[in-house]
Amino acid sequence: MSKKMTAEELYKMLKKIQEPRGFYFNKDMSITMPLLESLLINKEEYGYMACPCRLPNGEFDKDRDIVCPCEYRDPDLEEFGVCYCGLYVTEEYNQEDHGEVAIPERRPPEKILA
Repeated sequence: MSKKMTAEELYKMLKKIQEPRGFYFNKDMSITMPLLESLLINKEEYGYMACPCRLPNGEFDKDRDIVCPCEYRDPDLEEFGVCYCGLYVTEEYNQEDHGEVAIPERRPPEKILA
């Protein structure tokens, strides 16, 4: 039986892939680590890393748009500097001091529990 990946291991692995592409994890580890833990739980439960801030349908084809990084991440970062969950942020977002940012849900209602 293989050893389960930890949130810290996932963080290190994804950081190497995402940062060169201009995508950063939120520097607030009280947000980032629980979200990464939830991704790992979703991977175990559904077989894929569904967005931890959305309710997956449980079928990959129906949830393809919310497999992290979801297809809504880039427009969220462009408009708000942070994704819906707060996991991914821009480099500038991490350098600024700001309050809580409310990101609107971009996923169409018909995809939610379709």
